Amino acid sequence: MRVPVSWLTEHLELAEEVTPQDLADAFVRIGIEVDDLRELGPVTGPLVVGRVAEIEELTEFKKPVRFCRVDVGEPADTAEELGDDEDDEDDDEAGELDEGPHGIKTRGIICGARNFAEGDLVVVALPGAVLPGDFAIAARKTYGRISDGMICSARELGLGDDHTGILVLPPGTASPGDDAQELLGLNDSVIELAPTPDRGYALSIRGLARELSNALDVPFGDPALLEVPAAEGDAWPVRVEDPEGCPRFVLRRVTGLDATAPTPWRMRRRLMLAGIRSISLAVDVTNYVMLELGHPLHAFATKAIQGDLVVRRAKPGEKLTTLDDVERTLDPDDVVIADDSGVISLAGTMGGASTEITPESTDVLLEAAHWNPAAISRTARRHKLFSEAAKRFERFTDPQLCAAAVELAARLLRQYGDAAIQPGRTDEGAVEPNPAVVMPINLPDKVAGVNYQRGVTVRRLTQIGCKVSVGTGDDGTGRVTAIPPSWRGDLRQPADLVEEVLRLEGYDSIPSTLPAAPAGRGLTDSQRRVRGVSRALAEAGYVEVRPFPFISDAVWDAFGLPADDVRRNTVVVRNPLEADRNRLATTLLPGLLDTMQRNVSRGTKDVSLYHIGQVVLPAPNPLKVPDLGVDRRPSDEELALLEAAVPQQPLHVAVVLAGNRRRAGWWGAGEPANWADAVQAARTVAEAAGVELTVQAADLPPWHPGRCAQLRVGDWPVGHAGELHPKVVEALGLPPRTVAMELDLDAIPLPDTRPAPSVSGYPPVLLDVALVAAAEVPSADLAAVLRQGAGELLEDITLFDVYAGEQVGEGKRSLAYKLRFRAPDRTLTVDEATKARDAAVAAAGERFNATLRA
Repeated sequence: MRVPVSWLTEHLELAEEVTPQDLADAFVRIGIEVDDLRELGPVTGPLVVGRVAEIEELTEFKKPVRFCRVDVGEPADTAEELGDDEDDEDDDEAGELDEGPHGIKTRGIICGARNFAEGDLVVVALPGAVLPGDFAIAARKTYGRISDGMICSARELGLGDDHTGILVLPPGTASPGDDAQELLGLNDSVIELAPTPDRGYALSIRGLARELSNALDVPFGDPALLEVPAAEGDAWPVRVEDPEGCPRFVLRRVTGLDATAPTPWRMRRRLMLAGIRSISLAVDVTNYVMLELGHPLHAFATKAIQGDLVVRRAKPGEKLTTLDDVERTLDPDDVVIADDSGVISLAGTMGGASTEITPESTDVLLEAAHWNPAAISRTARRHKLFSEAAKRFERFTDPQLCAAAVELAARLLRQYGDAAIQPGRTDEGAVEPNPAVVMPINLPDKVAGVNYQRGVTVRRLTQIGCKVSVGTGDDGTGRVTAIPPSWRGDLRQPADLVEEVLRLEGYDSIPSTLPAAPAGRGLTDSQRRVRGVSRALAEAGYVEVRPFPFISDAVWDAFGLPADDVRRNTVVVRNPLEADRNRLATTLLPGLLDTMQRNVSRGTKDVSLYHIGQVVLPAPNPLKVPDLGVDRRPSDEELALLEAAVPQQPLHVAVVLAGNRRRAGWWGAGEPANWADAVQAARTVAEAAGVELTVQAADLPPWHPGRCAQLRVGDWPVGHAGELHPKVVEALGLPPRTVAMELDLDAIPLPDTRPAPSVSGYPPVLLDVALVAAAEVPSADLAAVLRQGAGELLEDITLFDVYAGEQVGEGKRSLAYKLRFRAPDRTLTVDEATKARDAAVAAAGERFNATLRA
């Protein structure tokens, strides 16, 4: 939320020496994040108010351009000193000042914007002015004319992001020639804040000013303290059929409104600095009240309403065209406002186009309601409609503020739009006060480990609006009973009150003392293994990432999984962060590949990533979870059933690679990643886990059927590695030849012991052997037979060459291995090593009909 400092401090009695930076620091101290603090401007040089006297359309250019004569309040006798020499030869060097009515000179200015007309008041930067971004203004020749200044937009002045047109001031705001810097308040600052989701009250000037009042211990004037007159009948007949979705509904009616009346500049400026575009007086007033009080409002064109208003849930198949001109199919869970014609508003989110305020709307119905936060949150996510109103309603709004909010809006429309406030006010429903919370008076001291001064707990709870009383419990200890204010729906238990006391006293006052770790409570074997695996992959050049944990069903089609693949059986998230990603993943690859695609799309060519995390594997026929209340502790049987219903969540590790595994440089060309790198990543994990992997050919989507390996520990499969299928690569927008590996860490047994490796002091004997075997014989299987046949003297075997061609025959290939022989207790002779090699070759011939290559 962006907040002008001048608006924020209007409700506080601050000393003159308090700076915007002091306010930002105070917000940080009390736990409200400050994203940015920006001073407006700076603007130097002449910046004045001008009136557009004449507009000439220049149609001879590719885009429409206007040459405007602007009255900037310069009398005729100052023309020469302002640069209008009588010598026409200097016209190319200075602006032309033509004499207008009443002896006033006008300046010619080129402008491409079209949102203003003759007679409008605009902001003009004269030659010599310097706008934000070090943008200097000078008289220059363009489009065949001399442009003697610039008519400014809000963004060019640093007032906002709107650059669709220039800034047009309301009539009567100022006179031509007035200093625009003072009018625009360019000496102001804007603080951008990000309150936590549980503090909905902080999305308002009222809430933020109260927080500053508590942090700085200064008086606070509540803008919601209005004298709301008693209602004389209903403003409009209303039926609330869904009191759970709408506990309170308030209406106020104004008539005779001049809907074309301009929004006062003070209000427009504040909306602009808060990031909200000015639309019309009625809409601007509702937005202004929302920002100041924190309670969103909606304005209906009364003449468009047919019959009584009804607050209910949507009916199946109902549709609504919202104010953004999008037709939306409603869900039966959506809370709506309807009349005899059907749904006219999506409650708490966005109004309907049928009752939109237009320039002809003189009769307006103002609505303020308290909506169920969970219902509004579901609606906003379901329709992807995250409006400013929904943002506040889903975080809880003050139910006692409804009447004051519509009253303030009605008075503003009366003040600036000549509206008449009708005597009736509809006020349906009521919200129960927040329940009292009781806690030991010294609980904040115990939690923080700090002995606060006497009376701190009561003073801080009173500051946030609680009604506090102090008493004695049955055990004789002091007790505090606090009734939270209506705007603090988050204060439900003693821990919430403790947090408020500690927050306002300052988290920096709590000492940071690391407790001593008791003996025998270190990392478990599983935790040590995870750390070892993560460290090994990082040392191998992989970068750890934390992908988005949720997926959509569409990813399985991109993976090419058959319809009966068990990985398609996923758990659905009831309230997903993203509506199209509402399932828990059964594999880590979708999130990792999505992260890779994002990095590649931003220019990273060589990517090697890894992630260690849990996957969720639901049972084919999951147990039905009992619906338990919170009024009692579940029984042992119910707890056992809950435990049994929780799906398995094994810990997996996965890597993905694309581009060069080893980068190119002056030393030579790079080495592209291939399926062997994925297998090696699995071997790295296995080595860190203290086990040995065996590898064999496999066929499992999304891997390429001819370049996929199954990874085993003993006879138990624990994962797969290899190159992804080209169709998968294309569907996901990945680089060609992307490779991946995924292992189930929980399926790898924890070794009972990790013996230190024995190092022989005797030299090895190195021999090579090349065998010709059928092309379909896996090299790993052939190596395993060689190892078995060679016996205990074989220390290591490594494949170093593969050849297929006419010399070995059709359908065959040559596999060459390096064999390292060593005896642990003596110097091995060449004859002994040769006998062991021959035994290995004989075993390979017997098992795979392999022969020595000539």
